[in-house]
Amino acid sequence: MNKHLRRVLPLAAVLLAVGLVLAVLLRPRAKETAPLPELILRYAENQPEGYPTTEAAYAFADMVSERTGGRVQVRVYSNGALGSETSVIEQMEYGGIDFSRASVMSLGEFVPETYVLQLPYLYEDDEHMWTVLDGPIGQVFLDSIKRSIGLTGLAWFDAGVRHFYTNTPVETLDDLKGLRIRIGESSMMQSIIGALGAEPVPLAYDDVYSALAKGEIDGAENNWPSYAFTGHYEVAKYMLLDGHTRIPELLLASEEAMEQLAALDASYPDIVRACAREAQALERKLWAEEEVNSEQKMRDAGVTVTTLSAAQLALFQAAVQPIYEKFSGQKALIERIRACGKNYKKRKET
Repeated sequence: MNKHLRRVLPLAAVLLAVGLVLAVLLRPRAKETAPLPELILRYAENQPEGYPTTEAAYAFADMVSERTGGRVQVRVYSNGALGSETSVIEQMEYGGIDFSRASVMSLGEFVPETYVLQLPYLYEDDEHMWTVLDGPIGQVFLDSIKRSIGLTGLAWFDAGVRHFYTNTPVETLDDLKGLRIRIGESSMMQSIIGALGAEPVPLAYDDVYSALAKGEIDGAENNWPSYAFTGHYEVAKYMLLDGHTRIPELLLASEEAMEQLAALDASYPDIVRACAREAQALERKLWAEEEVNSEQKMRDAGVTVTTLSAAQLALFQAAVQPIYEKFSGQKALIERIRACGKNYKKRKET
């Protein structure tokens, strides 16, 4: 080997070694990955993205993940991906779904005691309803649900006040008579619509737009946000503000989900309950905002809005009184609910 090569080789070796060291020191660091969850739970929500209850579901899921250090993950399935509310409740009974947001309207078909909460013109306003549900009376219903179908009620969600919307003007009780009005799977709602002289038509939520457009039904009943989000205002441009019922909703947990949480860590069921209470506060805030925004959007979109006169409202209320007679066995409970409204009103005035 010549002298030149003998000088170059040691230098090349040194440069190679330095290069290797620098490559190790300067190489990009791998991103730290979150630990895989030890428990994955499914949350069913039949409303679309952006809806107040859906947003509350995602907030609940985030809080549970954060406060369990990522050990528990709640996956939210919106837009009814896991089935109708009735189907979801059935699946929850045997642990097929872990959490859901369900209307008391749907729960009534499983726990008849909750029909009382759906009675027409029962509450004076939303604060009256929260006084009932957030207190001892609300706990009576949560206990009844747990006892009857084994589901744990974690939080009461707002779903607003319900009105009628139709494809022809309705301004009086007589105008409503004979109209085909869509209802969900609820015998209580069937009774209300029938008592008001209209024809109740049970129909899946996703089929309402098409049925209105084709004239297969004359109208439906729901709250402002649902009316706006579904686009039903495009094919039913008349809204009658009668406020025939307020139907609260519940964030529910299956028995199996609560047992799995407790098995993973004894503190986790209480953590989930705390997260649900915070999601409840968020949902009610989002709902109040969305209800106002949706009504304004619908008015701006050209929806004709009719508010009942006091005399007409009295006729609507009188028409549904036979429904109350069917609940004579729960008269004392109904009076307690009404008394909450009177007491709340007195506190508000003072």
